[in-house]
Amino acid sequence: MLKRIISICLLVTLISSNFSRFFIYAGFELNQKYIAENLCINKNKPWMHCNGKCFFMRKIKEAQDNEKKQGRADQQNHYQEALPVVQPVSTIAFSTKNIKVSYPDTETPETIQRAYSILLPPKVV
Repeated sequence: MLKRIISICLLVTLISSNFSRFFIYAGFELNQKYIAENLCINKNKPWMHCNGKCFFMRKIKEAQDNEKKQGRADQQNHYQEALPVVQPVSTIAFSTKNIKVSYPDTETPETIQRAYSILLPPKVV
């Protein structure tokens, strides 16, 4: 049960990082009235009919910049991981045991007769 909860939490965090723009948009739609009244940059210019979209666009641009920075950091990390690491060579010796298996030289006729009686081709009438 604990493993299931941990795996669900990890999946949610991974998915939420990919849908950051969606969460910004959902937050804007839910709080549009508050944003338009208090956080809007153009609230002193009502003829622009901004309604908080300027604040929304600024948040989207910040999210894109964060994604670019994260992408660059990931690329740097991948580059560092790609460098070869020289480790001392060690030899491992495996011991092998020879096992001799012997099979009978003659075939058993009972086996063939039983197989023939079971696996007959269909008869054409």
